[in-house]
Amino acid sequence: MSDRSRHATRLVLASGSPRRRTLLLDLGLDFDVRPPDVDESVAPDESGTAYVERLARTKAAVASAPGQVTLAADTTVDLDGHLLGKPTDADEARELLTRLAGRSHQVHTGVAVAWWTPAETTAVASEVTTTEVTFSAMPDRWIDWYVGTNEPYDKAGGYGVQGAAGLFVTRLDGSPTNVIGLPLDAVARLVGRAGHDLLDFLRR
Repeated sequence: MSDRSRHATRLVLASGSPRRRTLLLDLGLDFDVRPPDVDESVAPDESGTAYVERLARTKAAVASAPGQVTLAADTTVDLDGHLLGKPTDADEARELLTRLAGRSHQVHTGVAVAWWTPAETTAVASEVTTTEVTFSAMPDRWIDWYVGTNEPYDKAGGYGVQGAAGLFVTRLDGSPTNVIGLPLDAVARLVGRAGHDLLDFLRR
């Protein structure tokens, strides 16, 4: 791809997540942030993998526009088929962490990339990455301490593996960046489906 065509197309992150933004910045990428407004309700009997892929595809399609490659993602924590959302207060954070303590759970992230075709229609490619995470047993003192860090409140399942929760995460089986919210290997593959190398979008 020529320099002219490479820089004529913008990479757009259709997410307001600061962790996803940081992951892309750490790669040295140049991109815009345009989170769409979509309903994130879980459909009746919807599995965790179906839920995150549907939302990622919806966000990518809504934010898509000519002249850009649009990246969207959605992450959920799945404990025995129960999807754990973001806690709204300290009591809910404690409840979530108590449920996760001493057990394994799955983190699902749906990733979608949208782009405009020569026929001026939107194409969307997507996939789901799953990582299994195991927590140690957590004394109440640890849970209270972690809730006091204020980390749980904007994170599915009430924890962030890249932060203080590293104290009680004993095992990760799968992509570590998936648990943060954006599996970078999947991003690279899907951007390739849109006809670009992810490094086409490096900051100049």
